[in-house]
Amino acid sequence: MVGAAPVDTGRTIAWGHWALEAEFATGPDGELRLVRLARPGDPVSASGAGAPLHLVELTALGHGSGWSGPRFTGTALGPRLRHRAHTLGEHDGWTRLTVELHDPGTGLTAFVELSSPIGLPVLRSRVRLRNDGHEPLVVQSVSSLLLGALPPPDRLDVHRARNDWLAECRWYTEALSDTVADISVDVHQHDSRAALTLTGRGSWSSGGHLPMGALTERDGDRAWLWQVESPAGWRWDLGERHHGTYLALNGPTDAEHQWRIRLEPGSEFTTVPGVIALGSGLGSGPRAGPGSGLDDAFGALTSYRRAVRRPHPDHAALPVVFNDYMNTLMGDPTTERLLPLIDAAAEAGSEYFCVDSGWYDDSTEGWWDSVGEWLPSSRRFPDGGIQAVLDRIRERGMVPGLWLEPEVVGVRSPVAAELPPEAFFQRDGVRLVEQGRHQLDLRHPAARAHLDRTVDRIVGDWGVGYLKLDYNILVDPGTCGPGDVSPGAGLLGHAQAYLDWLAEVLERYPGLVIENCASGGMRMDGATLAVTQLQSTSDQQDPLRCPPIAAAAPTAVPPEQGAVWAYPQPAFDDDLITFTLGGALLGRIHLSGHLDRMPEHQLALVRAAVAVYKTVRGDLAEALPFWPLGLPGWTDEWTALGMRVPGDRTAYLSVWRRGGESGIRVPVEHLAGRAVTAEILHPSPAPSPSQSSSASASPCPSIGSVVWDGGGVRVGLPRTPGALLIRLTSAE
Repeated sequence: MVGAAPVDTGRTIAWGHWALEAEFATGPDGELRLVRLARPGDPVSASGAGAPLHLVELTALGHGSGWSGPRFTGTALGPRLRHRAHTLGEHDGWTRLTVELHDPGTGLTAFVELSSPIGLPVLRSRVRLRNDGHEPLVVQSVSSLLLGALPPPDRLDVHRARNDWLAECRWYTEALSDTVADISVDVHQHDSRAALTLTGRGSWSSGGHLPMGALTERDGDRAWLWQVESPAGWRWDLGERHHGTYLALNGPTDAEHQWRIRLEPGSEFTTVPGVIALGSGLGSGPRAGPGSGLDDAFGALTSYRRAVRRPHPDHAALPVVFNDYMNTLMGDPTTERLLPLIDAAAEAGSEYFCVDSGWYDDSTEGWWDSVGEWLPSSRRFPDGGIQAVLDRIRERGMVPGLWLEPEVVGVRSPVAAELPPEAFFQRDGVRLVEQGRHQLDLRHPAARAHLDRTVDRIVGDWGVGYLKLDYNILVDPGTCGPGDVSPGAGLLGHAQAYLDWLAEVLERYPGLVIENCASGGMRMDGATLAVTQLQSTSDQQDPLRCPPIAAAAPTAVPPEQGAVWAYPQPAFDDDLITFTLGGALLGRIHLSGHLDRMPEHQLALVRAAVAVYKTVRGDLAEALPFWPLGLPGWTDEWTALGMRVPGDRTAYLSVWRRGGESGIRVPVEHLAGRAVTAEILHPSPAPSPSQSSSASASPCPSIGSVVWDGGGVRVGLPRTPGALLIRLTSAE
C-alpha cells in the first residue's frame, strides 16, 4: 500500500511503497537491522540470518573501531546504538522513515533518515548525529547507508567507472569474488576481512572514479546500483558477511580523507546521502547487455536524479549552447574573433552563446595565476567593451553567457591581498597555493561577498543569462581554517557552502542557467547535479575518442543535463562533421568549432543536425537511457546508446562505428515482437518510411541503413567514422 505506515510488532518494521519493500528487525540486543530491501516479487536472499547489518557504522576516538559496524562486530569495543523510536511521513511524492538510535553510555543519538520517491525502486539514506551527552565526541567516520544480506560474492559481478581527465565514465567489470573471497569459517568466529574499497579524494569529487558502483547477479537478473552524493571525499566498501555480501556507503573518513569532526554537547552533524537503486531485467553478465537489470537500475536512478534536483525551466527547454572554447578560440577571445562566430552560431540555430575563458585577461604574461577580479579586458574588447559583444549576442536572438572560475584567486591577482587570510584555504596558518592559485573558502563571509559582487555585476548589470563555472585545480586533503578539526572536514564544509551559495544565486536570478565544470567531468557528483542545470562531461578534443564518453555519460547525469561537445571544423570532411555532431544528439549539444569559416554546404550540415536535435529534445527531458550493446568500452569499434521515451511507443538510438565490420545488429528488447518503424534522423533526412507488420527500413546507402527485424535494428554504416541517430516508433 502506497504510503502505508510502518507496522511495528516489537521485532519488525515494514516500510515502503508499491515499487520498493524494506523490512527491519529488532533483535534481543535492541539493535535494529535492515533485513530486506527489494522490489516486490524479488527472491529472498539465501544468506545466513546474521547477514543483515546494523543501520549505522560509526568510529570515534577513544571508542575503538567498528561502533555498531558491519565488519568486526564481534570485536567492537565501543558502545551500541539501540533503537529508541521511529517516525514516518509522506510529502510531495516521497515516503520517509526516520529511525532514532541512542547510546545511553555517551548520550549519542543517531537519526537514520530514509526516503524514497513513490513509484521508484530507489532508497536514499543519510544519518544525522546529535551529541545529547555531557562530553565532546570526535567522530572519525559515520556511514550514510549500510546494506547486507546480498547474494554471496561468488554470484556477483561488480561494476566501477574510471573517470579521468579526457577519459570519463569508463565502466569496467570483474567478479566480486576475485577480490572478496567467501572464506567464513566458524572456528575464527568472524567473517572474511577482505573487502573491495573505492575512494574519491580531494576537491575533484569524481576524479579517478565516479562516486558510484553496481552489483549484478551473474546468473540472475537483479542489479544494485549506488551513488554517494558527496561534493568532496567519499568511500564505498563491498565485503563478505555470513556467506552474503554487504555494501557500505560513506562520505569522507579520517583514514582516507583526514576527515573528523568534534561533536560538542548539543551539536549535530549530518552525513552526505547514500543512494541505491534496484533493477531487474532479462539477463546480466560481464558487459551488462541488452535488457539487463543494470539498465533498469540506471533508469530508476535517472528518474531519482530528476526528482531530487532543484527545479529549473532549462530541464524542459534544453536550449542549444554554443561555446567558443573547444578547438576554436581556446581561451583567447577578442571582439574581432567573436563577432563573426556569433553570427555563424546564430545562423546554425544556437540559442545561447557562451564566451569561455580569457575575456578578463589584459596581461601579456598569461592569465592563469592572475584571475580573481573578473573584470573585462579593454585590450581584447577595445570598441564598446565586452558589452558590445554581449549586445551582439542578444541582437542575434541568443542569450549571452560567460565562463568563470569562481573559487580560485591567482597569486598575482589584487584580490589575493584584498581579502582576509581566513577567506582562503590554509594549513597550519599558511595559505595554500595550488598551480599558482589560492582557493577561496566559501564558509567565510568575505569570500562569499566577493563572489556575490561578481555575479551581481555579470548577471545583474551586464544581463548575462548563462554561467559556465569551472574548477581546474585539485586540493587534497583540504583546509584547516578557524574551527576546523581536520582538513577533510574543512573541505567538505567549503564544498557544501559552495553549493549553498549556488542555490542562493539561483534564488536571486531564477532564470540563470549554470553549467558545472571541473576540467570537464571531474566534479560529476550527485550533490552538485542537484543544484546546477548542466554538467560538462569531458574536455576531450579528439572527436574519435568522444563516443564512449558520450554514450556512457547518462550513467552519471540525466541526458538533459549532460553537456556533450560537438565541434565540427572546416578542415573536417563531411563524414567527420556528421560524426562529431551526431555524438551529442542524445544529450545536451554544446556546439563549438569555426562555423564562421565554413562554406555553405558544411554549415548546412550543422544546421540540419541542430534542427533534428530540436525535434527530439522534448522527448529527452523524460527519456530513460539504455545500452543495447552493453556499457561502452574505450576502444569498442561499435557503440550504441538508447533513450526510452515514456509510454514505450518511441525510442532513439545513437550508433557509432569507429572500425570493424560495416554492419551490426542492435537489439531493442523492450520493443521486441512489435511492428516498429525505423528511420534515420541524422545525418540526413530519411525518406518517408514505409510500415509493415514485420519490418520497417530507412535506407540511405550513402550514409547508412537501418532495418527493424522484429527484435532489433540491423544497422549498416559503410564508412568510418560513422554515426547515426535512429528513431524507432511502435504502432502498438
